[in-house]
Amino acid sequence: MNQGFPVEKTVKARSSVRTYEDRALSSETKEKINAYIGTLSNPFSVDVSFCLLQSDAAAKGEKLGTYGVIKGAKDFIGATVVDGELALEGLGYSFEKLILYAASLGLGTCWLGGTFKRSEFAKAIAVKDNELFPAISPIGYPFGKKRLVESLVRKIAKADMRKDWSEIFFNNDFSSPLTASDAGEFAFLLEMLRLAPSAVNKQPWRIVKASNAYHFYKTKAPENSRASLDIQRVDIGIAACHFHLAALEKDLPGRFEKLPTPEIHTPAHEQYVFSWVID
Repeated sequence: MNQGFPVEKTVKARSSVRTYEDRALSSETKEKINAYIGTLSNPFSVDVSFCLLQSDAAAKGEKLGTYGVIKGAKDFIGATVVDGELALEGLGYSFEKLILYAASLGLGTCWLGGTFKRSEFAKAIAVKDNELFPAISPIGYPFGKKRLVESLVRKIAKADMRKDWSEIFFNNDFSSPLTASDAGEFAFLLEMLRLAPSAVNKQPWRIVKASNAYHFYKTKAPENSRASLDIQRVDIGIAACHFHLAALEKDLPGRFEKLPTPEIHTPAHEQYVFSWVID
């Protein structure tokens, strides 16, 4: 199935961009982005709202801020969702699909979950009381040379590194690593998932292949975390997006489904989220 862009090429081309050319998106590009937003959906039937806005859209003429993390960006995308089961996972899925589409157009983006002035953006987007507002992304034309601060952020976060298969993919239980040969034609899907971005590159997803399903688990956030929402749920949605788009491109059978908790001995810090059930 054609998703509007080649999955592997786009996944590998996407990277977090923090420095942009000092110009706004063209009208033609904005039309493409807004049109693509109108087509977005997710396999969890979660209604996600998006808003494309300019950096001077805050009240009283103040510019929307990112504490110096982002430079030059004139346009941002914000996403909100009404709280509910798999709400943040659905938002992560839909937002990542939009980010991959932007990458296919040669645009830069960068997931931001904490380093932005949330109250200013919330006013600009008109976030409702019953909505969750976990993340934004700048969107624009990448500036050729990275700033020192950007290089430092990437180095600290180990942004270009991903965990090995043996750390995140398992066969039947959490004690037996899954190999590419074990996964067979699903190895491509798992590799596209492995390359997905996540908050501070924690890669909180764990996948267990058992019988006719791939079970998705989330590594629980530390109990002393002060975050008002679990951003790692968004990360799981991002991972599911990569997996699903690869499955659609390869025309592999299956569907996402939340099952009764699988009878798999599970470490205390892992939490079952949903499964990809092979038809």
